[in-house]
Amino acid sequence: MTANTSVWSKEKVWEWYNSRPWIRGCNFMSSDCCNRVDQWQEYGFNERIKTADRELALAASIGYNSIRLILQFEVWKEQHDGFMDRLETYLQTASKHGISAMICFGNDCSVPKELYKEPVMGRQSVDVGYHGGVKISPHSGYRDAVGYTILDDPVKSEQFFEMIREIISKYRNDPRVIIWDLFNEAGNGNRGEVSVPHIQKMFDIARKLNPVQPLTSGIWSNYFNGGCHAEKVAVANSDIITFHCYCDYCTMIKVIAELKKHGRPMLNTEWLHRIQHSSVQEMFPLFFLEKIGCYNWGFVAGAYQTYEPWEGIWKQEAIGEGEGYDFTKWQHDLFRPNLRPYDPKEIRVIKEFCCMADSKRNPLSQN
Repeated sequence: MTANTSVWSKEKVWEWYNSRPWIRGCNFMSSDCCNRVDQWQEYGFNERIKTADRELALAASIGYNSIRLILQFEVWKEQHDGFMDRLETYLQTASKHGISAMICFGNDCSVPKELYKEPVMGRQSVDVGYHGGVKISPHSGYRDAVGYTILDDPVKSEQFFEMIREIISKYRNDPRVIIWDLFNEAGNGNRGEVSVPHIQKMFDIARKLNPVQPLTSGIWSNYFNGGCHAEKVAVANSDIITFHCYCDYCTMIKVIAELKKHGRPMLNTEWLHRIQHSSVQEMFPLFFLEKIGCYNWGFVAGAYQTYEPWEGIWKQEAIGEGEGYDFTKWQHDLFRPNLRPYDPKEIRVIKEFCCMADSKRNPLSQN
C-alpha cells in the first residue's frame, strides 16, 4: 500500500461525490440508548441492536441512505474485541437496509474538567427532561472554562490514535463506510487551539492508511471568517466540506454561499432545530436543490431526549433572552417512540425529495 498524504484534488472528490446518490440520513442512536456508552457497550447490546434494526428499516422506508455514527473510545478501550464485533454488527445491520455509515472519532463538544466524569460500563443513568439525558452537558452554556477531552491525556491520546489506525485499517476499502469524519466540532468547548495538534495527527494517520473514502472534519462556527484556528486546520485537511448549522432558512442560504467558495462537495452533518427555526419543510428541499448531503440530528425520540432543548437555551430564557425560540416544538428527532411521525408533513417532504433525488427527474449536478 502506497501512502497518499495529500488532500484529494477537487476533481477527484467531485468524481467521488457525483458517482453516488444524494447522501441523506441522520445522526443515529437507537431510541433505547441514553448515551454512546449505551450504544456501543456489551451491556444490553442484543436488545439495542434489535431496536436499531427496526429503526433503520424505518429510516430506509422514508428514503434515508446513510447514518452518522460517533464512536466511544472508552468502550473500545475497555471492551476491545467485543466493541469491534459490535461495530461490525452495526455496519451489517445498516447495510442490510441499504444504509451506509459515516464514522466519527474525536469530539471537542465537551465540559470543563471539573465537571467531567469518566464513562463507566454497565447500566447508564438518565436525567429525565434534559437534552442528551444529563443535566450537566456540553450544551449547558459553559463559555469560560476550557472543555476537557481524553486527548489531553498523553497516554489515552496515543490509545485513541491507535483506535483510529485499527478501525480505518479494517474498513479502508469497505463500501459500507462512506466517509471518515475524524473530529467532531474541533475547537468547541472553548478549546480554541488546544486540539489543533490532535486534529493534524488524526489526518496524518488516516492519510497514511490511504482509505478509498474521503476524510473530513466539519466547521461549526464563524462560517464567514473560516471558523476558529482548529476549524481552519480541519477544513484545510478535508476532502469534502462538512458543516453543522442549526440556523433559520435565510441564514442557511448565506452559510451555503460562503462555504461554496471552497469549491468542494458539501455535507451538513448536523441540522434540524425546530426551536431555532431550522425546519424539515425548508431545509430538506434546500439541501436537495443545492445537492448538499445532509444528516439531521436524531431519529426516534427516546432515552437520549434530544427532542428537549439544550440546557443553554433554558438558561437564556431564564434571563430574558429566549424571545427568538419556539418552545412549542421538539428540538430534534423525526419520530415518536411508537414510530409514528412527530409531524407527518415532515415525513412527506422527506419522502418526496428522496424520491426525486433517486429518479430520472433529478437534473442536479455540480462540478
